[in-house]
Order: sequence, then structure tokens, then C-alpha cells
Amino acid sequence: MLAGFAVAVLVGVSAAIAQTASPPPAYRPGLGDLMIETIQSRHIKLALAGRSKNWPLASFELGQMEESFERVARVWPTWRSYSIADMVEVVKAPMAALQEAVKAKDAQRFAGAFGQLTEACNGCHAGVNRAMIVIKVPDASTYPDQDFAPKLQ
Repeated sequence: MLAGFAVAVLVGVSAAIAQTASPPPAYRPGLGDLMIETIQSRHIKLALAGRSKNWPLASFELGQMEESFERVARVWPTWRSYSIADMVEVVKAPMAALQEAVKAKDAQRFAGAFGQLTEACNGCHAGVNRAMIVIKVPDASTYPDQDFAPKLQ
């Protein structure tokens, strides 16, 4: 009987502790972490796919980049006094131009629009006093384990 009472007390105490214990804070990656891991990597892959004229992959990476920008703005609505959503607006026109170039399977238009996207990124960095972060059109793959050549469908 005493053992049953002890078990009941332990269960009750455990339940009370579980109800009052605070859950750990949710992980919130830094803005720089998100930019490097989600935006910069997509920027590189998008360039490589377009350069290889792999239009399905370019379209996919462009969509991934758009989603990444949306997530960054959701996780970091403001950084210091800057609105991330306003900053993301700067890249929408170049990304729309890229989408049109991909649909047209036009490598020359793609290269021009990609240059505009890259310039927009750097303009945004300069606008928030981070001009030392300069993005460029990649000249080599940092993904040796991915083949960017188009595949027959």
C-alpha cells in the first residue's frame, strides 16, 4: 500500500513539474546564417544551372531562392532598423526577369538577369551598411557532388 502511495506521489510531482517547466527557447538562426545557408547557396546553384542551360534545375533553384527569401523575412522581420521584407522587394524584379529567361530557355537573358540579381543583392548590402559583403557571379562550382548538366527527360 505504501509503495502504491509513493508511486502516486511521484507521478503527481512529475506531472506538476512537467506543467510548470518552461520549454527551451526555439532556435532562431542568425540573419547571416540564413543568408549564407539559404540564399547564397541558392544563388550559386541558380547560376550554375543557368550556365549549364539546365532549365528545370534553374527553375527549381529560383523557386527555392524565392522561398528562402520569404523564410528569412518571416524569421527576421526587422534587422536593426531595417525591414527585411522591404529589402526582399529589391530582388523581386530581377527574379521575375530570371523566371522569364528560364521559361524562354534564353541563356543570354538569363546571364543579364542574373547580373541584375547579383547587383540588387550588393545594393541591399550597401544600403544596410554592409557594403563589405560583395556577392559575385560564381566562376566555379562549390558543389563537386552535384552535376549541373541537363538530363534528358
